Amino acid sequence: MTRDTDHNTGAAGETDATTLDPWGSSTIADYRKLFEEFGIEEFDELLADVENPHYLMRRGVIFGHRDYRAVLDAMAAGKPTAALSGFMPTGDPHIGHKLVFDEIIWHQQQGADAYALIADLEAHAARGLSWEEIDEHARDYLLSLLALGFDPEAGELYRQSENRGLQDLAFELGIKANFSELENIYGFDGETDVSHMQSVVTQMADILYPQLDEPKPTVIPVGPDQDPHVRLARDLAARMRFFGVTKAFASFEASGDELELLGAAHGALSADDGDTVRCEDAAAWLREHGNPDDDGFGSVVAKLDSAGKEPLEPRVRFVDRNATKEAFEALIEAVEGEKRVYDEHIDSFDLTREEAEALAREVELDNGGYGFYAPSSIYHRFMTGLTGGKMSSSIPASHISLLDDPQDGYDKVKSATTGGRSTAEEQRRLGGEADKCPVYELYAYLLAADDDAFAKKVYDECVGGERLCGGCKEQAAELMKEFLEDHQEKRAEVEHLLKDADIELVSSRR
Repeated sequence: MTRDTDHNTGAAGETDATTLDPWGSSTIADYRKLFEEFGIEEFDELLADVENPHYLMRRGVIFGHRDYRAVLDAMAAGKPTAALSGFMPTGDPHIGHKLVFDEIIWHQQQGADAYALIADLEAHAARGLSWEEIDEHARDYLLSLLALGFDPEAGELYRQSENRGLQDLAFELGIKANFSELENIYGFDGETDVSHMQSVVTQMADILYPQLDEPKPTVIPVGPDQDPHVRLARDLAARMRFFGVTKAFASFEASGDELELLGAAHGALSADDGDTVRCEDAAAWLREHGNPDDDGFGSVVAKLDSAGKEPLEPRVRFVDRNATKEAFEALIEAVEGEKRVYDEHIDSFDLTREEAEALAREVELDNGGYGFYAPSSIYHRFMTGLTGGKMSSSIPASHISLLDDPQDGYDKVKSATTGGRSTAEEQRRLGGEADKCPVYELYAYLLAADDDAFAKKVYDECVGGERLCGGCKEQAAELMKEFLEDHQEKRAEVEHLLKDADIELVSSRR
């Protein structure tokens, strides 16, 4: 997904549900379930390979990812990459939105092409905002983004409603999606209006938009409730490709589980005497050495029996997904070395998987295709509201707007719920519960900025009983007041950048 909205900054730990609803207000009770149930990978496993990691990465605020390794590898090699996120302008930008602003700006500073968009079509279709309201809020989001360091000359700002290239891409993607799919993913039904459904396809186009001019690894920073959008965009990116590239051992198709069994059989038999391994030999080996209870066992043995004496050889397979006749013929010509050509695929025995994927993309681009990479994503934790529940623009006391009067920001922090004990004596004896404290989150997510030592000092003093809540909130309130004063001064300083930026500030639909 391409935006961070009210519900993207709700409290962790409010419910046990792990339903991911991009338009709802559910929160995540246990982030570990996201790894188990939805296949989100742990960001910590990549952290050591991130050059100059942002403090949100170092402190575990960014906790998960999908395929972010592709972006890291491209950045390390000096190859093109991109980062995109967007904002549905339904209210004032607040400190929860700053997480995404910072993630986009950090990637831009690391050399990625950066894109920030105003999801005005979605705001109009899914939230019913008028174009006048959208224009007012959009300007505020853009000013805060620029004030925090986004370079509009090096990046791109756009509105969904004014970007014809985006709308054309959404139309093409819509051909590859269907109502049953949207029904299953989002719970759409006969009462869902067509514009709401269309806004989903537009969001898919947003995610792939950075690759229109040049395919490149692209990261989408979001909250975990936006993961359904990311998964659908990855599926659509694959469906738009002319060719798929897979591993194979014989002329028949094989699933991932079957490929593992084929690899085991081929490895064992080829090591025995070096003779050609045939499918019937692999079937016999699996019956003797395999486990019939393994996934794919029965189906792969049946396929091997059917293939009989066909040689079992590792190869890379180009599968025709959407290729034109001319593109398929061009690929046949482009594959060098030993190959076998079938009606709907080509097997290469000399190319590596990486070489094959690069060749498939090159031929696709030469023949009018998009060549999309599957988009990657990183996921940040939800911020807890200052009142202890969900942080929401509709609950003023729960959040701090980037437009709040600095004194109001000070007062909100002073009134915030904490993770402290019921008495000072108990706090000194047992220590505070920083991991449950909205005020500590302010330090970790915002107020400590890049100073990890300061964030750790606050945490250690809290859990060690040295820091009491009154003094801690006073310090946080002063820092918040200073941050808002500084941010609003910078907003005024970048007014000219917004005026000069290549984005329409007043909708043509008004």
